[in-house]
Amino acid sequence: DILTLTEAGVMTITLNRVDKKNSITVAMYAAMADALESAAQDAAVRAVVLQGHATVFSAGNDIADFQNRAPTAGESPVHRFLRDISSFPKALVAAVCGPAVGVGTTMLFHCDLVYAGDNAAFSMPFVNLGLCPEAASSLLVPQMMGYHRAAEALLLGEPFMAEAALEVGLVNRIVPPTEANGIAQMQARKLAAKPVSSLMETKRLMKKGQAPQVQAVMAEE
Repeated sequence: DILTLTEAGVMTITLNRVDKKNSITVAMYAAMADALESAAQDAAVRAVVLQGHATVFSAGNDIADFQNRAPTAGESPVHRFLRDISSFPKALVAAVCGPAVGVGTTMLFHCDLVYAGDNAAFSMPFVNLGLCPEAASSLLVPQMMGYHRAAEALLLGEPFMAEAALEVGLVNRIVPPTEANGIAQMQARKLAAKPVSSLMETKRLMKKGQAPQVQAVMAEE
């Protein structure tokens, strides 16, 4: 359900459970966390791409799987993935097409570059499910969107399309769905060709003031 491929300095992590709309199980969280931890340590990996299918990025958590194996407050694969993606030191690029529900949207706030298909639909329906936000989105969404747009996204849980995501800065560019993965790959290879130490240090400096707060808010959520 999770595919990984490393080529030309880029590790590509693909959500590959299209028949279930790429809904994410605990095992998939573990696989993605393993991949990110490996990429962080592997000198041959200089950038990472997260991608789904041209028709769907992710429908969010697999609810049935979570009912059977609910994550606890300790070190679960879910918490490990969120920690790893929020603190990943190298360049992280995402390609998003179709529905991106819940964590399918919140993980994007931790990516450096995001390319969206014109069919992308983002939503964070946590309140509608009787939950609170995750992945420090209660901090990051108001910072990016402003309070009132964040309230619309998080309190009402209403979806917003690629154009709105571009307007608030969540995505870098809107492209045809069949081109999104390829463009993310092209941009990641550009990043991989740059001096990795300066790339990582620039990312660290940009996130330095926010990093402790992100971890604290994530723990509180």
